[in-house]
Amino acid sequence: MSESYSTSLFIAAAPETVFDHFTRPDLLVRWMGDHARLAAKEGGLFSVDINGVLIRGSYVSLDRPSRIEIAWGEAGNQMMPPGATRLVVTLAEEAGGTRLNLQHSGLMPEEAAKHAIGWPHFLSRLAIAAAGSDPGPDPFANAG
Repeated sequence: MSESYSTSLFIAAAPETVFDHFTRPDLLVRWMGDHARLAAKEGGLFSVDINGVLIRGSYVSLDRPSRIEIAWGEAGNQMMPPGATRLVVTLAEEAGGTRLNLQHSGLMPEEAAKHAIGWPHFLSRLAIAAAGSDPGPDPFANAG
């Protein structure tokens, strides 16, 4: 049986800016990952290496600046192979910034537990980066 992880947070940046942090490799790696190859179009490649974890998938749909859906998985992970789960991010303008809602569905229980730790960590870094500041080195990079 699969599980979902969902959360919501406020980011002090315009929806367009937050959207770009999911679709531009140079911006994505500021808050999550060491290397990214992205083709931000329907069916386009979504590939990011996050501290040795090889996330692979594709963009399912993009509706700038309000919604991003990604088929998400991990190379070499039989419980969550490339493209096996769905990440949906919605962005809504809110006074002074953006309300980000994230839902990651199709996760096996072991993966749901990992993502319940990972997403808050990375989204807090996104909030800093999208607002124009430097989140600094990822402390998860040295946690192993």
